[in-house]
Amino acid sequence: MSTMTEPRTPAAAPAGATRRPHLSGMTWLVWRQHRAAYWTLIALTVAGVAGIAWRRSALTDYLAPYGWPHLKSDDWVQGFTAYSQQLSQAGLALSFVPILLAVFIGAPLLAPDLENGTAKLIAAQSVSRVRWIANKLVITGLLLVIGTTLLSVAYAWWWEPAKSQAGWTEAGYFDTTGPVPVALTLFLVAAGVLVGTLLRRTLTAMVVTFFFAVFSEVVWSLTRLHLGTSVTVATHHAAGLPGQSPALPAGAFEIDSNYVTGSGKLMGWGTCAKEADEKAVEVCLRKLDVVGWSTEYLPISQLSTMQWLGAGILFVLTAALVAVIVLRGRRRLV
Repeated sequence: MSTMTEPRTPAAAPAGATRRPHLSGMTWLVWRQHRAAYWTLIALTVAGVAGIAWRRSALTDYLAPYGWPHLKSDDWVQGFTAYSQQLSQAGLALSFVPILLAVFIGAPLLAPDLENGTAKLIAAQSVSRVRWIANKLVITGLLLVIGTTLLSVAYAWWWEPAKSQAGWTEAGYFDTTGPVPVALTLFLVAAGVLVGTLLRRTLTAMVVTFFFAVFSEVVWSLTRLHLGTSVTVATHHAAGLPGQSPALPAGAFEIDSNYVTGSGKLMGWGTCAKEADEKAVEVCLRKLDVVGWSTEYLPISQLSTMQWLGAGILFVLTAALVAVIVLRGRRRLV
């Protein structure tokens, strides 16, 4: 005589038990495919922020005997060289981060799928190609924004006790604080993704992306100072020699300095520099009727405005690149 067994029913979950949040669907697929790059990015971000926090504590320990956070004099500047070098080296390293992210995350985001034929498999599924591309761009973009923002805030926090000594127009500070590192990273990574979709070869795309990113950084460095509105200050005209050049506000970046003649004409500060001695220089300046100085500079108060203007330009360029990537993926993914 045969016996029939009833199908087993899943055991009820214990009261109060909750399922842990987990990724699913296309989000899970994208994360799994690029998990090595994503976890590396997360780990390096955590390590970078921790290192910056440790270095900042050493800086504040140095400034404490001088009255930090309310420094009463500039005596601390004399022994600041070692800390300044640490800040400059860290800033230089951070300024290369967008290039590295473009090469190792941007270029390989879609290129391997196009090279190996994975994109054809995706195109044959129920998920649209645009949604697949959008998932990759959104997940990668969120991680990049979070990582670069944390590093940017941490580095600015490190500089904050000695901000008066920061070379704020240089890449080591301007491009690593505020919104600029986020905007620059997104732009270069988007460019890397586009290069990958065009070339369809991972290694070739990484090499081309590297050279494009370096070229973009050079162009950006030449553009940076033009984001602000310069201020010109001149000494009062007086009979005789020009005297001392005008004093500039604290933290101001001097763009150019010229002699001013009695008629208001500007002459380069190297005028008469080839004369044999100081007396000959004075005679030369008197002959030219040089009576003062004119100095053009950028005040540090414009730093935030310049950074947001530059970031806005980069965000617009990034949006244009993303639009091209999506349109190309929609029409010619495979």
